[in-house]
Amino acid sequence: MDATQLLAQASDVVAAADPAGLMPARQQMALSLGWHIILACFGVAFPAIIFVMHLRGIRGNDPVALGLAKRWGKASAVLFAIGAVSGTVLSFEMGLLWPGLMGTYGDVLGLPFAFEGLAFFLEAIFLGIYLYGWGRMPPKLHLLMVVPMAITGIIGTYCVLAVNAWMNVPTGFDIINGEVTNIEPWAVLFNTHTFMQFAHMWVAAYMVAGFSIAAVYAVGLLKGRRDRHHRLGFMVPFAFATVAALAQPFVGHLLGEGLDERQPAKLAAFELAEATDEGPSPLRLGGVLIEGEIKGAIEIPYLGSIISMGSLEPVPGLDQIPEEDHPPVNITHLAFQTMIGLGLLLMAAVVLYWFLRWRGRDLLDNRWFLRLMGVSGVLAILAMEAGWIATEVGRQPWIVYGVMRTTDAAADHSGGLWAVYGGSVLLYGAMSVGAIVVLRSMARRWRKGEADLPSPYGPQTLQGPVEIRECGDEKDAAEKETAR
Repeated sequence: MDATQLLAQASDVVAAADPAGLMPARQQMALSLGWHIILACFGVAFPAIIFVMHLRGIRGNDPVALGLAKRWGKASAVLFAIGAVSGTVLSFEMGLLWPGLMGTYGDVLGLPFAFEGLAFFLEAIFLGIYLYGWGRMPPKLHLLMVVPMAITGIIGTYCVLAVNAWMNVPTGFDIINGEVTNIEPWAVLFNTHTFMQFAHMWVAAYMVAGFSIAAVYAVGLLKGRRDRHHRLGFMVPFAFATVAALAQPFVGHLLGEGLDERQPAKLAAFELAEATDEGPSPLRLGGVLIEGEIKGAIEIPYLGSIISMGSLEPVPGLDQIPEEDHPPVNITHLAFQTMIGLGLLLMAAVVLYWFLRWRGRDLLDNRWFLRLMGVSGVLAILAMEAGWIATEVGRQPWIVYGVMRTTDAAADHSGGLWAVYGGSVLLYGAMSVGAIVVLRSMARRWRKGEADLPSPYGPQTLQGPVEIRECGDEKDAAEKETAR
């Protein structure tokens, strides 16, 4: 073999290798999105939960409900502030980590990102008005300040999911002679796939927020705090979580309809269909694909075709798809089944609770149920994260399905991306610790009866009126008040 052939082979190896920026970009996006999406759930669902609790307090002249609404508003402000940091990081990461994507399709995706930013700022404004409005605004007007918070949270989430739906079902542009032309930004926002993907995430947000908030009060009930404050604090978010947990399997099934046509490789990975069956496909529970063989799966005949295809037609297997277009099958399959398994567990828990309550038994007196509810928020978060892993990993090797591969979107050199990743790990770790410390401190002071939580380092609010008898004696009056 001569030198020319050796150089040609070396060139082919280099061309086949992943770009240097691919791995740090993937790690960074996994960290950022996986962390930020949890906070986004509270931004979507928490305002509606606060609204119901606040409304209950006004209509029933209920100081316990009003106290809970006020506390939840302050907790949501902490989560919103941290989410603002992680969301800002994400906005820079899209261009930094995926220059091929944003350089090519930035004009297509600009409109939904712009609307998302606008919704974020409006939500921040009304959150501030709501927090400041306690005791300063008419009760009904003050309550209405929560409505724009809920609406803008939904709009912002919808815009982000419109981008992700576009990545799964690209539309709104043409490619002529290698150039992106005939751009229709509104087609991205109103992609028909967007509505179902948004619905799936919207319901998931209520599961995460509802179960997470209820879990806090379930732990309190376990510790013997069986007052009305804890029971009401559990029941309202649990009611939201109940509706979401019951609706989610149906919404997810509707989202999955037609997946065999849109992304057959993803469906094959979901169902662990290595080869197309001659007859109806079984439902495979668990299992992994090792060297072309399915190992460790429990098979239920016919059910795979019935659920996935809505018929007895076999699920299209990976044998019908070029090998270079296969996603990481085992990760996709196990993540998908983890999402479904945890979702069904939470659905069974809420069905059991309401059935036994209808039969006259209150499971809030059952310690095993309270233990399950104490970890229900973590289970809901894990289910949501697993769903996103299944969606994103199952789309690989495409960043824009059928149009652009992920390798083409990443940078050719890593540069300082690994350093950015290390800094992000430290940043998110610090924010996580900070959020936990602040929220636990707030809860501890609330249990001591401190309602307004004055700043420990700022000027303290004077108790009682300050008498100022002469215009020039403000300093003396303040000193008298302090001495008093």
